[in-house]
Amino acid sequence: MEMSSTVMTVTESSQAGFARRTASALAARLGFNEEEQGKVALVVSEAAKNLVAHAREGQLFLRSLYSGPHRGVEMLAIDKGPGMADVDRCMRDGYTTSGTGGSGLGAMRRQAHLFDIHSLPGVGTVVLAQLWSGKPPPPSEMLVGVVCVPKTGEDVCGDSWAVDRKEGRCFFLVADGLGHGPDAARASRAAVVSFLEQGPRELVEMLRGMDPELRSTRGAAVSIAVLDGARLHYAGVGNISAAVVSPGGIQRMVSMNGTLGHQTHRMQQFSYTWSPDSLLVMCSDGLSTQWRVDGYPGLLSRHPSVVAAVLYRDFVRGRDDATVLVARVSAGSAW
Repeated sequence: MEMSSTVMTVTESSQAGFARRTASALAARLGFNEEEQGKVALVVSEAAKNLVAHAREGQLFLRSLYSGPHRGVEMLAIDKGPGMADVDRCMRDGYTTSGTGGSGLGAMRRQAHLFDIHSLPGVGTVVLAQLWSGKPPPPSEMLVGVVCVPKTGEDVCGDSWAVDRKEGRCFFLVADGLGHGPDAARASRAAVVSFLEQGPRELVEMLRGMDPELRSTRGAAVSIAVLDGARLHYAGVGNISAAVVSPGGIQRMVSMNGTLGHQTHRMQQFSYTWSPDSLLVMCSDGLSTQWRVDGYPGLLSRHPSVVAAVLYRDFVRGRDDATVLVARVSAGSAW
């Protein structure tokens, strides 16, 4: 199962066709029928055209979605363009600021099973669309968004991530293999395999269980979080940056020095307060450790994929693999 996203930079109108074909091919591989492939192609084509018309330059991210037997495609369109002062107005068919037909955003929203957008004047825009083959899966109690991309010039991402429900609790993992490229990917994916195979143990015990599995690899920075009622527990080795974010502020979480599989002098679990409006954010060191979420009105209420995309857009270092995982409890969930 591919965890990283396909990334396409869009700077000119001719690239919209390539983006459309790439998206349609991904949908076909996931089992979408021809009509469903056409919907995916339309959404991605409109997003690419909008990037050229309004932002002049942006990026499209495509990611496979899996939920039980259900298969889907997620698209994120990210730019640092002029942004929109009135998103609702821009969503109406016929409204345009660039001489186009003015139906792009509205058409995308109608075709997608899930659509979300965040835009700020002078900052930029992120557009999210998710489309599923057949009926979409039932609503999840936990919403998760991920941006996971390789370093420019690399074919595989040295970062990996996973989410697993173990005996009623939700566990999250982000792993960053040492360096980048195929060897880094082998290290981080070994951590994922061990994580998924283990039962719901204490987090430090889970890390210790991964350590021998990574000894034949380069090693990795690995962090695990688990939500347990009003507390979120966290343990990490290496430079994964993580925090609990809420409207009231941010609690940065502590990871111990070392490299799992090679140097693990000390491991320790820490606990943090969790509330229904909290977000979990976990980032590999492809993002600046100074990432922040204040200064983005309305962002915390958006889908976690949108939050992850905004953080990636504004804080990516650009010289390493980069992963941002964001999770929140769905409204009305018992978690």
